[in-house]
Amino acid sequence: MTGVGAIAVTLTLALGLSLYRVLAGPTIFDRLTGIALIGTKSIILLLLFGVLTDRVDVFIDIALAYAVISFVGIVAIAKYFETPEELP
Repeated sequence: MTGVGAIAVTLTLALGLSLYRVLAGPTIFDRLTGIALIGTKSIILLLLFGVLTDRVDVFIDIALAYAVISFVGIVAIAKYFETPEELP
């Protein structure tokens, strides 16, 4: 197994830990953190897959698009669950 393959396996196992945080998180913000971690690790796995297949140029575009969508989604969900401020 190459070094890149070992990193990919390690990240896949770390995805499982993040999934546990999403499923067992006591608060919504713990779950949002887990979802953000899954998104970040998925982006890294996409780039590693690009390195393994020698198609990095294609996978960089896909990873950037996924990163933007993931970031906007997490911010929108966090804003939705944020407690409203008291009006004077």
